[in-house]
Amino acid sequence: MWHALRISLKSDPDFVSSVTDLLRSTSRNIIFATGGVCLIWQFLVADDVGRLLGFAFIPVTGIVILTCGLSLWLLRRCYLTAQVVWHAGIVAAITLIIYLFRQPEAVFLYALLPLMASVTMSWLAGLLAEGLVIGLVLGLGPGLELISLSKGYVASVIAGGAFTALLGGAATQTLLTVTQWSLFSFEQARQKMEEARDRQAELRQVQEDLIQANKELARLSDRLKVMYRVAEEARRAKEEFVANVSHELRTPLNMIIGFSEMITESPQVYGDKLPPALLADIAVIQRNSQHLAKLVDDVLDLSQIEAGRMALSKERASLYEIIEEATRVVEPLFKSKGLFLNVELPPDLPLIFCDRTRIRQVVINLLSNAGRFTERGGAWVKVWRKEGHVMISVIDTGPGIPLADRERLFEPFQQADSSIRRRYGGSGLGLSISKRFVEMHGGKIWVESPSSVNGSQSWIGTDEGGPGTTITFSLPIEPPAPTDQAANDIRRWFSPYSGYEYRVRTRRSKAPAPVVNPRFVLLEKGKTLQRLFSRYADNVEIVSVQSLEEAIHELRRSPAQAFIVNLSPLEDASTIMEQLANLPYSTPVMTCWVPGEDEAAKQLGVTRYLLKPITREKLLSALESLGEDVETILLVDDEPGQLQLLTRMLSATRRGYRVLQAKSGQQALNLLRQRRPDVMLLDLIMPGKDGFRVLHEKSLDPTIREIPVIVVSCKDPTGGPVVSKRLTVTRNGGLSAPVLLDCIQAISEILAPAVRPAGRERPGRPAA
Repeated sequence: MWHALRISLKSDPDFVSSVTDLLRSTSRNIIFATGGVCLIWQFLVADDVGRLLGFAFIPVTGIVILTCGLSLWLLRRCYLTAQVVWHAGIVAAITLIIYLFRQPEAVFLYALLPLMASVTMSWLAGLLAEGLVIGLVLGLGPGLELISLSKGYVASVIAGGAFTALLGGAATQTLLTVTQWSLFSFEQARQKMEEARDRQAELRQVQEDLIQANKELARLSDRLKVMYRVAEEARRAKEEFVANVSHELRTPLNMIIGFSEMITESPQVYGDKLPPALLADIAVIQRNSQHLAKLVDDVLDLSQIEAGRMALSKERASLYEIIEEATRVVEPLFKSKGLFLNVELPPDLPLIFCDRTRIRQVVINLLSNAGRFTERGGAWVKVWRKEGHVMISVIDTGPGIPLADRERLFEPFQQADSSIRRRYGGSGLGLSISKRFVEMHGGKIWVESPSSVNGSQSWIGTDEGGPGTTITFSLPIEPPAPTDQAANDIRRWFSPYSGYEYRVRTRRSKAPAPVVNPRFVLLEKGKTLQRLFSRYADNVEIVSVQSLEEAIHELRRSPAQAFIVNLSPLEDASTIMEQLANLPYSTPVMTCWVPGEDEAAKQLGVTRYLLKPITREKLLSALESLGEDVETILLVDDEPGQLQLLTRMLSATRRGYRVLQAKSGQQALNLLRQRRPDVMLLDLIMPGKDGFRVLHEKSLDPTIREIPVIVVSCKDPTGGPVVSKRLTVTRNGGLSAPVLLDCIQAISEILAPAVRPAGRERPGRPAA
């Protein structure tokens, strides 16, 4: 079993080790058991107390105990050697029992040897042990004449040994199979466990990524809400302007149209005879004025629809009457161009709940477009029922509309190309207004190919005209169920003809609402602003960048509350602001000037300014920046512990710095003049003559003026009462009047808070 397991478990040394320990433990138990059996048998075969206590007992007991101890000692070092020693000792002990006690029954103990050998080692060892048993039982009798054994004893021992060898081999094979199966199961379980750990780690990473993406989406949503409000304000202002201008245009247009009609229709009012050229010019003025009046009406209708002021007067109306009235209006246009106009209406059309004036206007707009764009052939009006709706199609034989231009066909002031307006006229508002009228009724309008219309025949390739255009709109027969007005306001920003149709959620989100902290992107050379935010601002996310390109990348990746620039007065602010003209998401820009350690070093006239606590790496980096010639360093500090710490930091380097120490400002000046160190590490806050006085007197002495100084102080240059003298706020697109007033009021309350009487709140804001 031992050999087989070693071969089968080579791929897993750890498991081999554990199985080996199990085998050693099993062998240990077998050693104790067989040793105990030998000793007990010895007691059983002793027929009196004298023989038990006599000379015959000593060698057998000694061999069993010695063999047991030696085998147990070898068991941890060489397993096979321990088994060989133990089996040899058992053979010797059994043989001595047979010889000394003259008990032939003890020969049956030999039958245990093949069983132990096959169980503890292998089936081959069991066969060898069986051969040894056969040799022993045959040699003890006739061969060595140690004892007289009957043929029945010999046959029984040999058969028993063979049986135990087979039993041990079968048990060993079964144990090996179970062990191999356990190993296979263990290996599979371990692989599954590793896969589960990997999946769990990936799940954690995905969860962290989703949380971060959720936070960024929440920030983007907040920023889009703000931009949506700005766009809404601009849209309302535009609609108000368009509506006001349209109304203001009506009065002068009325004058122009009225007087031109008077001149062309009743020229006798203005004299006996007006020149024909003048009448022709006034006729041109009249036609263009009427076109302009129609354009003003369309713009006014569109602005009222966009502003939500267009009200529908719905009633049960007959489509027969609506289409008949519409065709009567456009019939002169078709006759003047020699075009046909056919209407196909089923006899069972129901009454529909609609605003007949607006639906008639939609049909007129579609037929007018068909008449204007068609040169040969004509147009059809087809009506049919489909799933609770009435479908109305206007089909013409005009030039058709390219597929790429159909997407923007229903947008205001849009036509297929710029040549259409010059050739056919029109403002590009008819289809846009028609689309809004249809949607206000709960229907849809779209463009399709003529061959796809119900019941129509394709005329592509005939002499009757071009490929043609088909515009179809649907109207519900019954009035649609009332919906939430807020949902309607949202839906109108989504096109129902695209693949991104708005769908209302039917369940609440199970994901927890993300805790989104304000995010600020800081642009500065050092870490001054980052340290201020970390110290004084709670629950904010700070992203510190070193360049403008990196800042723009961060702002595009995730929206920020503001972009803050630590701008020195020596830098050109106008150049930087030009580069920040198009920040993503209209991020506001704030510029300020908070001097950091580098600026403090320049003001003091020293090389570096290190803020306590300092690390060894930071100190050595500051010294290495001075060059390779630095050998002697003067430490100036009134605290012995600080001097000891700096000395330890410097002595631990391979440079071998010579360190001088001074505990006061005057002692530092004396050592500067006497020893001329290569650099001085100076503390600013000291009793008596502080570091500022030392720097001042050093600057007045030309002999020591050029010795570089590194300030190592606990005085934070940004910890004073004033850290910045200016703050500039800029936002792309400018500030509207309400936003500007809110900013002024908020900043003024922070910088110069007004004392308000108790119980009074800011105007326009509810009390908390």
